[in-house]
Amino acid sequence: MSAKIHPSAVVDPAAELGQDVEIGPFCVIGPKVVLKDRVRVISNATVAGLTEVGHDCVLYPGVHLGHPPQDFKYQGEDTTLTIGDRNVMRENVTMHPGTSVGGGATRIGHDGYFMVGAHVSHDSQVGDRVVFANGAAIGGCSHIEDHVILGGYAGIHQFSRIGRHAFIGAMAMVTADVIPYGSVIGNHAHLAGLNVVGLKRRGMPRETLRELRTAYRLLFAEEGTFQERLDDVARDYSENAPVMEIINFIRAADAKRSLCMPNG
Repeated sequence: MSAKIHPSAVVDPAAELGQDVEIGPFCVIGPKVVLKDRVRVISNATVAGLTEVGHDCVLYPGVHLGHPPQDFKYQGEDTTLTIGDRNVMRENVTMHPGTSVGGGATRIGHDGYFMVGAHVSHDSQVGDRVVFANGAAIGGCSHIEDHVILGGYAGIHQFSRIGRHAFIGAMAMVTADVIPYGSVIGNHAHLAGLNVVGLKRRGMPRETLRELRTAYRLLFAEEGTFQERLDDVARDYSENAPVMEIINFIRAADAKRSLCMPNG
């Protein structure tokens, strides 16, 4: 079945449309856009620039993808926005392509849910199965890993890393990297523990979770230096994959921001 296009929609003849694409009333699709099979653009949405939208994505009214990034260094160069499969973008979601100075590409993984008014800024890398609640926004060159949940109106500072399975509380202002499995709250945000509820829901084995919680308490204890505690936990929990994921995240050489820590 070919694409189904409402008469009021404006679709450039050069746009690449997959099978069973649906484009509703008053949508605008640009000449360099690729919409994969079964994409639904419901109404009053625009897709511009070098933007690729993956299979089975749904764009609700007011979604705007691929328009120039909000960066004064951007000078109109060709940069990309690539969105994976089965993402849902609710009303007024915006996502911008990269910039030449930031890598030139914004990428979204698969199976994400982006609620009303969420924003993905230029050059950001977003993983699979994320949830951005209403009004959540990430700054340029952010790295949001798999299974992350951003609460309503949470803000992520540019160049920040948010590790897998992390939970960011509503209206948190995150200005530092968040460890995998961490839970942060507040403005400015601080680490409030582990995302235990989320990990239980995703089926983490009880023993693995118990060791993870013990390792977390040791890592952020008051005794010794943080580097000493980091080395001790890495040695004692070398066989626990989630713990070592946290250790490797902290030790990453490409970190550009400090680490989000507990209060006090």
